[in-house]
Amino acid sequence: MANTLPLRHELKFFINDAQHLLLSRALDRTLQRDPNGNEKNEYHIRSLYFDTVFNDALMDKLDGVQNRDKYRIRIYNFSDRVIKMECKTKIGTLISKRSISIPRDLCEQLMAGDPSGLETTRSGLLNDVYREMTIHLLHPVVLVDYVREAYLHPAEEVRITFDKQLRTGLYQTDLFNPHVPTISPFDHPVMILEVKYNRMLPSYIRDILNTYCPNAIQSAISKYTWCRRFEELEA
Repeated sequence: MANTLPLRHELKFFINDAQHLLLSRALDRTLQRDPNGNEKNEYHIRSLYFDTVFNDALMDKLDGVQNRDKYRIRIYNFSDRVIKMECKTKIGTLISKRSISIPRDLCEQLMAGDPSGLETTRSGLLNDVYREMTIHLLHPVVLVDYVREAYLHPAEEVRITFDKQLRTGLYQTDLFNPHVPTISPFDHPVMILEVKYNRMLPSYIRDILNTYCPNAIQSAISKYTWCRRFEELEA
C-alpha cells in the first residue's frame, strides 16, 4: 500500500490573528482562492473521526508511531450534498489521503457503527473500513469542526490553508446536526496554518511564508488529538 499511495509533504504551524492577517493578504495577491470558498474565501468543515475500541489512532499519534491511519467522514457547510469517507495515512514524514463519496444512507449506517452496507463494496478504501469495523471495532468517537480559508497554486499542487475556530463535539456523532454543542479545545485563541505540496515547495512561496510568519514554529499538530484532549481514557 505504501508504495502505491501518492505522498505529499504537510507542514503545520500555530499562528495568531496578526500573522494570519499579513500572510493571507500576501497569499491572496499571489495564489488562487479555493473555488469552494464563499465571498470571504471560507467554508465550514465537519469531520466525524473513527477509532478502534483500543483508541489505536489516538495512541499511535501520542506515541509518535511513524506509519498510521485515521478514518473519518467529512461534510462541508453542514450539507449532505457531498459526503466523503476518508483515510488519512502518515508514512514517515509524508502524508496521503484516500477519499470516496458515499450516499447519506450509508453514512447514517456507519455513524451508527453498522458496517453491513460495506459487505459487497468494490472500493479498496471501503473494504478497509469494513475490515476495521468488523475486526478492530472501528467506530465514531468525536466530531471536529472548523472554518477553512484556502489558497492554491498548480506548481507542486501547493495548498495553503488557515483553519480557524476549531471546536470539538466531544462524545457527539450526529454529523448533520448544526446545533450539536461544541467547545474549543484550546486555552487561548489560535489558528492552524497548513502547507501541503508534492515534492518541493516553490522558493517564492517559501519566501512569502518566511517574510510574513518568520517566527512560526512547525509543529506536529493533530486536530483529532486536540479534540479528544478532555476525555478520560482508560490506560
